[in-house]
Amino acid sequence: MSSKNPSSSSKWDFNFIKASKYFYGFSILITLAGIICLSIFGLNYGVDFRSGSNVDISVSKVVTQADVQKVLVDAKLDQEANITAGNDRVNIRFPEVLTDAQAQSLQSTFNSQIDNNASYEINTVDTEIAKELERNALLAIIVASIGIVIYVTIRFEWRFALSAVVALLHDAFLVISVFSILRLEVNLTFIVAILTIIGFSINDTIVIFDRVRENLRFAKKQTHADLEDVVNKSISQTMTRSLGTVFTVFIAAFALLILGSESIRMFSLAMVIGLLFGAYSSIFIASPLWLALRNKKKPSAAQPSKATN
Repeated sequence: MSSKNPSSSSKWDFNFIKASKYFYGFSILITLAGIICLSIFGLNYGVDFRSGSNVDISVSKVVTQADVQKVLVDAKLDQEANITAGNDRVNIRFPEVLTDAQAQSLQSTFNSQIDNNASYEINTVDTEIAKELERNALLAIIVASIGIVIYVTIRFEWRFALSAVVALLHDAFLVISVFSILRLEVNLTFIVAILTIIGFSINDTIVIFDRVRENLRFAKKQTHADLEDVVNKSISQTMTRSLGTVFTVFIAAFALLILGSESIRMFSLAMVIGLLFGAYSSIFIASPLWLALRNKKKPSAAQPSKATN
């Protein structure tokens, strides 16, 4: 007679483990495309990670990109600058650091031709600072991953820890791959988004793993089918909570993407993409990986107790 688990009922009746092979294939495809793009083109770093100047101009009237381009020509400035023009703000990103004379020329020309009431904010990053920011961003992701491995290993076991870290690195790398493939700009807010995505991903994964551990106490654990049934039931029992959490954050991130300012556009986009990847990685990547690792475990401890009551 088997013990009854009060939480065994679920509204979701689906074989998540069987379906995971399609998600593994999709992830592998995006990962390979990302590796190729990163190898050939690298990332499209913003001014935060490369030397250059970022000029943010607040204006009192609508300014077009053509207006700003004419200012750059008359001020004898770099025509390779990236221009973003809006209703009340203009952003110009120069690949080279502006000198004081160039900055003054830009301001005076802009004031005389477009808006005499404009206000300016100029941020400059030199080569050494850009390299240091890049190293620190990578270090932050590595430290966060190590901390998660230690925490999950102590709370659960190494198989859970390894599966969780693979899932969160999967989420981070797929977002990076999409940004590389689409040549989207990577700046400091992008790194913040990656760390935030890692936090949400590990949270969902821990919820599922905690239910797996709980259900293992009430289930038979003798065959692969038994363990697969435990994982499927555990995912089903936490599905509503996981989707509800992700959907709530997704709506907020999507609203920021549509209605937010240009300065947080890449942060919002990275969050939207990362939440979509994270929504399925905890279910279709981490959990099946744990099952695969658990099935490799030697059944020596269970060998003497074949005869059951």
